[in-house]
Amino acid sequence: MGIGALCAFVALVLLRLIGLFTNLFYFGRWSTTMVSPIGNHLGVYSVLVPVAGALIIGVMARYGSERIRGHGIPEAIEAILINGSRVEPKVALLKPLSSAISIGSGGPFGAEGPIIMTGGAFGSMIAQLFHLTSAERKTLLVAGAAGGMSATFASPVAAVLLAVELLLFEWKPRSLIPVALASAVAAVVRRYILGFGPLFPVPAHPLFIGPKGLLGCALVGLLAGALSALLTLSVYAAEDAFQKLPVHWMWWPTIGGAAIGLGGLIFPQALGVGYDTIGALLQGSVTTKVILGVLLVKWFIWAVSLGSGTSGGVLAPLLMMGGALGGLEAMFLPNEGAGFWPLISMGAILGGTMRSPFTSIIFAFELTHDTNVFLPLLVGSVIAHAFTVLTLKRSILTEKVARRGYHLSREYAVDPLEILFVREVMRANIVVLPAAGALREFQHSLRADRRQSQRLLPVVNAEGR
Repeated sequence: MGIGALCAFVALVLLRLIGLFTNLFYFGRWSTTMVSPIGNHLGVYSVLVPVAGALIIGVMARYGSERIRGHGIPEAIEAILINGSRVEPKVALLKPLSSAISIGSGGPFGAEGPIIMTGGAFGSMIAQLFHLTSAERKTLLVAGAAGGMSATFASPVAAVLLAVELLLFEWKPRSLIPVALASAVAAVVRRYILGFGPLFPVPAHPLFIGPKGLLGCALVGLLAGALSALLTLSVYAAEDAFQKLPVHWMWWPTIGGAAIGLGGLIFPQALGVGYDTIGALLQGSVTTKVILGVLLVKWFIWAVSLGSGTSGGVLAPLLMMGGALGGLEAMFLPNEGAGFWPLISMGAILGGTMRSPFTSIIFAFELTHDTNVFLPLLVGSVIAHAFTVLTLKRSILTEKVARRGYHLSREYAVDPLEILFVREVMRANIVVLPAAGALREFQHSLRADRRQSQRLLPVVNAEGR
């Protein structure tokens, strides 16, 4: 439970850092209040702000820790599966700092990926401090990750589901209980230091939308699945393009920063976390120009900058682009209330891109507290998930791990080696060869009727060793 409380304060620090760097970079003032880069008076010089932030991140990654690169969740998966749930202590400091600089300088990212990695780093550090086993380190790492997400979004249940679907791959009480408790405690502490949820209040939606509405949800799921696949492909196409550049990877984020700066000059709403734009989409109060700007400019700068290896999360951008897609769909689908289709599309985009449909359904609910959308979210998210499973080998999260040589199994199957005792498979009565035996003894031991199916014959001394 202590990890949950700790991660709530870590989330607070990260959000304050994002506010601080946004104010410093764009407005030249010392304040930790969360603001949008929109409204700055830098003019064309605003193009240089993301470049400067990305240059700092590149230096931090090369001379601090390369583990700060990326959007957090793949790095947490890799730490669990490859590194024995061990995370370097400096990552706990450098990851939130680099992500705050990235987002504060206009990076089109969210805080959720970095806080998942940072919370996981603190959980891993505590486990290493007490010399716990690999399984216990994994549990505390995931508990820290869930606590961080729970505190950031006031979404304790979704945080636990994300931990199960993306990090634990199991429902065992030994891991589920500590993770759930950490998430619950983080949500409680959040209410005292960050306030109550929901993060995005929405107007009331219909209790039941009928067959036409559900068919519309199925269409939303298909379109969200298609966009999810395109988003994933675009990110890794950008990464492949950066791999071909004749410069050190330290400079890649700077090139991505230039793309962010140019995109922000064209469409300032694409910069930063974009919570205000997400809220407006869910209220149904955005223009077609804003919707198209999000889908085109935000998509471009997000894919290029993420492919460059900078630091930042993917959940908030996915919510924003999913909401914009839903805004377009609302123009021809049945009217089910303001912000209904953007909300369904947000959940579907998360389910398709991250391949975590249950997390996406509960996450969309906890962000809005709208219980009437459970059924529509279920239809949209599952169909989007099915679309990407059929069209892509891996998700945006697991592709990065696979490129490093580790292919994930997402099955919750029971490992037969975990339910068998050694005594059940071992052979007790075996034939051995005496080290100092005579030839006659060897011939006796090698008789076929004594060896039966035994193919290996241990050679032992007089003490049986």
